[in-house]
Amino acid sequence: LTPAQAMYHFLSGFTSKVAGTERGVTEPEPTFSTCFGAPFMPMRPEVYGNLLREKIAKHGATCWLVNTGWTGGAYGEGGSRFSIPTTRAIIAAIQNGDLKDVETRHIDGLNLDVPVAVDGVDPTLLDPRQAWPDSAEYERHMRALATQFIDNFAKFDGVDDAIIAAGPSLD
Repeated sequence: LTPAQAMYHFLSGFTSKVAGTERGVTEPEPTFSTCFGAPFMPMRPEVYGNLLREKIAKHGATCWLVNTGWTGGAYGEGGSRFSIPTTRAIIAAIQNGDLKDVETRHIDGLNLDVPVAVDGVDPTLLDPRQAWPDSAEYERHMRALATQFIDNFAKFDGVDDAIIAAGPSLD
């Protein structure tokens, strides 16, 4: 992620309520928790976003967004969760620096660049459109997800336009 994308996704705090960890939840339910801990953040979210930006700049950190959720279709509609071995292979590649200068593919709508190949990972999993058996269904779900991000992010005041532009877009 670029620093602006890292700030966007940190402020968004996209996650899921999962059965077994949330009372009354029987299937994964997308939700947003600002900075991945909204109830525990006493200051405005922008303060934490700016702290993240400063830390990235000071330490030259690279930031990655790793999907550990669903792929290949929606929950209950043929999709499945990313396996632990797949997630571990991606995390190991990040930690080892194997993804530093690799070829990427841009995912329109979500505005993300994803590696084309990661050792030990089925390349289909790295291209969400290919992972779904029906590309029209993928497009419908992707646009709905992008809309959720856009609607959620509208609540933030005083965020740089560059950070907003770093998030999902339906243009």
